[in-house]
Amino acid sequence: MAARVLVVDDSQTVRLVVARALKAAGYEVIEAADGVEALAKLAEFPETALVVCDINMPRMGGIELLEAMQARALPQAVIMLTTEGQPDLIQRAKVLGAKGWLVKPFKPALLLAAAQKLTGG
Repeated sequence: MAARVLVVDDSQTVRLVVARALKAAGYEVIEAADGVEALAKLAEFPETALVVCDINMPRMGGIELLEAMQARALPQAVIMLTTEGQPDLIQRAKVLGAKGWLVKPFKPALLLAAAQKLTGG
């Protein structure tokens, strides 16, 4: 069975582009518009293998989502996909468990390479 990936971004367009690239590579994709919705999706689909997450979102952003996932000991690998590139923010995300960092606009090939590495697919 294909690995499931949760795409978390407040931009529907970004979610669509990311989901399209992942689906074309054979992944099952679920989506959330912010961290609050992402936590609900992870509870509903605990076998999700990977989270691709934006930093700046309403209600709960990417860093807060990482903190919540760490507090709940959720096992999913996380790739941050954002317009942000500050080294201190990247370091904070890594400390909180993020395994990758892609800057928008992203190259689908880079996203897929990271997804394959992190999901074993």
